[in-house]
Amino acid sequence: MTGRGAPIRYRPHHFLCSLGFQGAGYSSAFTANMSDIVDGRLREAGGENTKITVTFVADSICTPCPERRGLGCVKINTIKQLDERHAKALGLRDGDCISWGEALKRIKANVQPGSLSTLCQNCQWLELGACEAALERLHNAE
Repeated sequence: MTGRGAPIRYRPHHFLCSLGFQGAGYSSAFTANMSDIVDGRLREAGGENTKITVTFVADSICTPCPERRGLGCVKINTIKQLDERHAKALGLRDGDCISWGEALKRIKANVQPGSLSTLCQNCQWLELGACEAALERLHNAE
């Protein structure tokens, strides 16, 4: 878990993962951690002010993941490609610090509904449709 006052550390692709998170994950520990971050911080009142620091290695979401290996991942090539595509789409660089509200604005401005099949190519969670549905809700919000 991440301390409430400390910035969350995120790989670029975890911004969209957080948008679409629906309570499923790689393990119960992973799901509990992600729920604590997403539901307990980003989606709570004032969550748009939560600070997030961009990193290209294992982050706050990855901490309890059974596929994490040190600062890497057993699926490092897939993860690296996801991060590169998301960083480019959202204008993120290693070390950037933005708020969750700013992240949502960048997602809305730069990621159109229907584009996740390319942006999130090879993500095992894509076929569930939760991220696409969340992206559509973001675009339809006032």
